[in-house]
Amino acid sequence: MENLFNPLQIGALTLPNRILMAPLTRCRADVGHLASNLMVEHYAKRASAGLIIAEATMVMEGNSAFWKEPAIYSASQVDAWKKVTDAVHEQGGRIFLQLWHGGRACHPLLNGGNEPVAPSAIAITSSEVLTPEGFKPYVTPRELSDDDIPGIIAGFKQAAMNAMAAGFDGVEVHGANGYLLDEFLRDGANKRTGAYGGSIENRARLMLDVLSAVCEVCGSDRVGLRISPLNSFNSMVDSDPIALSTWLAKKLNDFNLAYLHVMRSDFFQVQQGDMLTPIREHYQGVLISNMGYSPEEAQEAISTGLVDAVSFGVPFIANADFPEKIKSGTALNQANPDFFYTGGAQGYVD
Repeated sequence: MENLFNPLQIGALTLPNRILMAPLTRCRADVGHLASNLMVEHYAKRASAGLIIAEATMVMEGNSAFWKEPAIYSASQVDAWKKVTDAVHEQGGRIFLQLWHGGRACHPLLNGGNEPVAPSAIAITSSEVLTPEGFKPYVTPRELSDDDIPGIIAGFKQAAMNAMAAGFDGVEVHGANGYLLDEFLRDGANKRTGAYGGSIENRARLMLDVLSAVCEVCGSDRVGLRISPLNSFNSMVDSDPIALSTWLAKKLNDFNLAYLHVMRSDFFQVQQGDMLTPIREHYQGVLISNMGYSPEEAQEAISTGLVDAVSFGVPFIANADFPEKIKSGTALNQANPDFFYTGGAQGYVD
């Protein structure tokens, strides 16, 4: 496993290993979408990761999609997150915050009756959302007008400013998994015309505008982007994910990002294909891959140069010291999905 433990330069940071902690929504935030004391403990225990990418965090008020997820739009939320970053840094770790707008995955019952927004008025049909009244169908979102777009970009920019004020080492823009930026990017969810619809260039415009705004605040060497061109989660699909991935890989070279974080496959195997090869061919920066890797497969992918690092999700849930267990060959604890989203300490810090 030698290559997993080689240092890696990502933008402004030098990582001590290439075993990254993927962003994991766990629904442990306090009332007001405040990072909780449980979250402080959880992240501090995982500081041996080369980089922690903290969970999806609301950039704008009124866009809750998980009921008890954290946010970063208020001063009290900044103060709460500061406890997390201080604890991780005290343990010698590094931590980015994932900036997120839920788009059509939000629900009125989670947002004081406010309707969700999206590129087009198309609802998620593949699943239901957990609300205070139990599981409910997703609703049809309001189609954003072009005049609404500057407010979305400003929300991400302010959130990036708040994240840096909270002590994060950088931010990851969430452009994956059927949330707002991904909804604009993929043509299964984006049926609009005009400047933000139609061609790949137009569909990518909002994501790229957000990246530009966030890089202006943080410096591009402290900004990452996560994408999932194949993942069908949240009723997502694209007519040509390989062409989309190739176009993005080329275009993102303009930004000099800290990294590009790619979810390599589909949770549900609706769409299949090899995205990593064309992305690796055309993207000149640090490439991180995610989804279903064993340590051995991660070692092979890094050894061959296909990727520069791998992020792990589920293994970090049950193994706070995951890198050390890889190094020593210690057997891994198995995560229990029954406690992934339940709140409380069990399955989170125990």
